[in-house]
Amino acid sequence: MASSYQNSPTSAEQDARLALLTEWLSSLDLVEVGSRRPASSDASFRRYFRLDVAPALRSKLGDTLIAMDAPPERENVPAFIHVQGLLAEAGVTVPAIVARDVERGFLLLSDLGTTTYLARLDSDNAAFMYSDAVDALIKFQLNSQPGVLPEFDRAFVLREMNLFPEWYLNRHLGVTLDDKQQAQLDKVFETITANVLSQQQVFMHRDFHSRNLMFLDQGNPGVLDFQDAVYGPVTYDLGSLLRDAYIQWDEEIVLDWVVRYWQSAKQVGLPVNPDIDAFYRDFEFMALQRHLKILGIFCRLNYRDGKAIYMGDLPTVLDYVRKTAHRYTELKPLIRLLDSFEDKAPQVGYTF
Repeated sequence: MASSYQNSPTSAEQDARLALLTEWLSSLDLVEVGSRRPASSDASFRRYFRLDVAPALRSKLGDTLIAMDAPPERENVPAFIHVQGLLAEAGVTVPAIVARDVERGFLLLSDLGTTTYLARLDSDNAAFMYSDAVDALIKFQLNSQPGVLPEFDRAFVLREMNLFPEWYLNRHLGVTLDDKQQAQLDKVFETITANVLSQQQVFMHRDFHSRNLMFLDQGNPGVLDFQDAVYGPVTYDLGSLLRDAYIQWDEEIVLDWVVRYWQSAKQVGLPVNPDIDAFYRDFEFMALQRHLKILGIFCRLNYRDGKAIYMGDLPTVLDYVRKTAHRYTELKPLIRLLDSFEDKAPQVGYTF
């Protein structure tokens, strides 16, 4: 598969953008431009800065706002604005757009704070925090209609999974599949794709997990990083949330949360599989599709974009892949392939 190869922006490009952003923010008279500091790092080409609001406007706008720098040739700002509107309309808490310069890729957004779900989750609060997240997800899904967002179709599903052989197997493990191995992997991909495409379709955030959910005292959670939303399988965001690459829970607990979602979704008329065993299978196949993509993406972020931090999360994702593939006969060839490559894995100690 040809990769969408984009080099990271140079520091000169970034400095030029920063100058433009500063000029734009100064012209708005909403924030104290000198107070700018980084607000978060991102796996994309977007950057976020936190700024103090001009004192006279704080009662109206809050103490701080977030400036988003999204180079238009690399990032889709109109999509961000479009999905922000869909989520807000559904009653989900998202950053409000205070000012915009779409042509240059700048937005000024309300600030949802600094506490991600990942930073706050523990075994004592997880049940209510996930319950809030599921409620927000169901609101978004209930607002779904076809033709509003891009479709998560067959080509999309396979393009994502092909990141696994390209970046995880080839680039990370240094493995080139022979014809027989390629045929085995293709068959597994076909099995996953058939399941995924047979599922009912709803609005799909695509990155609905602990790093993109902000804990809030009111309207919890705040939802971020939604610009890649599509129309796709009903279990996708649940898989992102409960089979999270950054935090792992016991399988019995996850099963319990899946059942609770399924009961709530059925009650409000969402198109979930009426049989819980079949629904759980759908959830597992969908999460597996996502995890194969993630193995590829984390390796691509490391080798192409110089972002090594995600490599520390590979073991969690691999564990999900192995456990799921182990439970279904038609996915077992994936385990055998992984076993045959195990001795190829680079022995690297990551320290963070």
